[in-house]
Amino acid sequence: MIPRLAVLVLGVSACAPAADPYPEQVNDWRRQAEARLKADDGWLTVAGLFWLKEGENTAGSGEKNTIVLPGSAPARVGVFEFRNGRTTFQVEPGVKATVNGTPAGQPAELRSDAGGQKPDVLAVGDLSMFVIKRGNRHAIRLRDKNSKMRREFTGRTWYPVDAKYRVLAKWEPYAPAKTLAVPNILGETEQLPCPGAAVFRINEKEVRLEPVLEGNQLFFIFKDRTAGKKTYGAGRFLYASLAKNGTVELDFNKAYNPPCAFTPYATCPLPPKQNQLPVEIPAGELNYHH
Repeated sequence: MIPRLAVLVLGVSACAPAADPYPEQVNDWRRQAEARLKADDGWLTVAGLFWLKEGENTAGSGEKNTIVLPGSAPARVGVFEFRNGRTTFQVEPGVKATVNGTPAGQPAELRSDAGGQKPDVLAVGDLSMFVIKRGNRHAIRLRDKNSKMRREFTGRTWYPVDAKYRVLAKWEPYAPAKTLAVPNILGETEQLPCPGAAVFRINEKEVRLEPVLEGNQLFFIFKDRTAGKKTYGAGRFLYASLAKNGTVELDFNKAYNPPCAFTPYATCPLPPKQNQLPVEIPAGELNYHH
């Protein structure tokens, strides 16, 4: 026979409301974001950025190289030949290197990340290098699995999850789509497609944000009045699904720091003037102090 007290307890438990799954869903998303940052191909491994000059660009740990690599690399790894926007690599005899996992032999042309394509990756031990294009310039981006930023990473920090900052915004489509001028930390400006604007009220003020279209998502580059105080000074990023039934969900609990908060070798976009909001949005990722 079950004691009367047990019956009462069981009855209360059965009727208790289910816990709201939303906070844990956001926290799980945040844990995944940190795991991506710490991964072998995450931003914490980005340890160098070398702008290519026309002609030969030698690479290795020796100080006389054009591209000076960490001490774990051979004194001379090889030569990047850059001519008319094309880059080839010739490995130094005796150096073990691969291009996309295949042993590097004869001079190999390296595809850059221009147009969003996947670049070819040159690997030497724990180091990897690939060509990026920014504006009219090309550079070698270096990853180091043993980078100082990765070794000394102290973890991402966030505001507590607050459903108040999960906003359903009115979507104002642009027909035709406009072009959004997006500056970056290199002092350049890129013209990107902007399909519309998200209009919403937050902390008793109506504001609007203009995203750029990135695949099948809306990418918002914004800055609010927490920037430089509680959050990263240059602004933050936020992705959202495409508009549905005239609305867009903006979950600022998932607003996160750009790569430039974690490595000095990123080339981050900056918030356009119209996305610098006159309100505080105390949600999402806090500034990273290192």
